Amino acid sequence: MTEGFVNLPVIWRHWQDRPVDAGIDSAVVTLVAGVRAHDEQASQHKARALEWLSRTNDIYRRERPRTPSPHLVSYFLVIDRHAREVLLCDHRMSGLWLPTGGHVEPGEDPVDTVRREAREELGIEARFDAHYGGRPFFLTVSDTVGPPDERHTDVSLWFALAGRRDQRLEPDEREIVEVRWWSQDELIDADPSRFEPHLLRALDVVAMEG
Repeated sequence: MTEGFVNLPVIWRHWQDRPVDAGIDSAVVTLVAGVRAHDEQASQHKARALEWLSRTNDIYRRERPRTPSPHLVSYFLVIDRHAREVLLCDHRMSGLWLPTGGHVEPGEDPVDTVRREAREELGIEARFDAHYGGRPFFLTVSDTVGPPDERHTDVSLWFALAGRRDQRLEPDEREIVEVRWWSQDELIDADPSRFEPHLLRALDVVAMEG
């Protein structure tokens, strides 16, 4: 075990032993615990997320932009498996190409966050990928960019939606500059500083498991 690495089975048993009124929505913990870790970084992020969940039930953003930090986010990748391309949005606030998604509202199921954000940000009904269904395939714990007094930590569950290059989209122009379909080769050749830093790792998981 890597020095300083959190013991996942111990954390999971610790959470299971907590009294029911201690707090956290068991559905969130189940989703996090069910994400497969495909590399050491994924294992570390999963461990951090489970450790966080084991010590607090204050996991939803209550106040913009950062209270509390960390807080829970649902990302979703819209994937055209036939074309082998993924839809990303040029996010107005961050200046990065990101998967679509948003903050999980207090008491909201992260799966319902995906459904809500798909309608709000892209004008589509969420169709979950046949392989993953309504379970996340990837998880990240990462610091946001932006003004120092707004930076915070997002614990992000990544879901996969089935999409098509020719489907009609109605992006929310308040949050999105533009949307575009990308192949993995295009993403590999692009400037990595313009993208979500864990995006290629997430796509590797989809390629491995799908």
